[in-house]
Amino acid sequence: MQSDNPTAAILVIGDEILSGRTREGNAHHLAQVLSATGFDLREIRVVADDHPRIVAAIRALDRSLGGDYDLLFTSGGIGPTHDDITADAVADAHGTTVEIHPEARALLQARCDRMGTELTENRLRMARIPVGATLIDNAVSAAPGFSIGNTHVMAGVPEVFRGMVDWLIPRLSAGRPVQSQSVEVRRGESDVAEGLRAVADDYPDLSLGSYPFQDPTGWGTNLVVRGLDADRVAQAMAALKQRLGL
Repeated sequence: MQSDNPTAAILVIGDEILSGRTREGNAHHLAQVLSATGFDLREIRVVADDHPRIVAAIRALDRSLGGDYDLLFTSGGIGPTHDDITADAVADAHGTTVEIHPEARALLQARCDRMGTELTENRLRMARIPVGATLIDNAVSAAPGFSIGNTHVMAGVPEVFRGMVDWLIPRLSAGRPVQSQSVEVRRGESDVAEGLRAVADDYPDLSLGSYPFQDPTGWGTNLVVRGLDADRVAQAMAALKQRLGL
């Protein structure tokens, strides 16, 4: 699909994802949001809680550091425990250091005061922010995410992550939302491949895909046409249906 939208990558950080202990859903949620708001997601990576690997991934993905994409979104590793090392790795990748951010500290102190708890050293770890970063609001638990360069760092807890996404995305310069149409056919992929290829050749500016499934009634395929121009998408879908006799 031809597009002039900003490009994006997602970096999911955490041993718990790679071990299979935790089912990853943040990237799936953000992918849907990005597509709907005008960003082209090009890559999703998952890395362990390993400082050098996180640094290497950030440098490879954030264009402001010579990486491949206009925007990088991360999930995970900004909590209060010893293995929450994302802030340090992000700071290292961007050539800066980490310090207690006064606004982040105040947010955490206010939440502790409301809850009648103490702002312990462990809780205070969540106020450690790379120097030069700006905060991403966290309406759920107060501990903020942050943005530095083209890297936007968010929590791994799904509810908190979604809240941060809701706050952050409207503040970014977006392109055009992706338009899509789909049709279900009760045929296997091999039976629709030729017609799909022919229409794809006629509409090189669009993305055409086939997604097979099986249910109690047999095999089927969902055919999807995606692009930035709704009229072009509709024309391609009409051409596809005509070729397949739908």
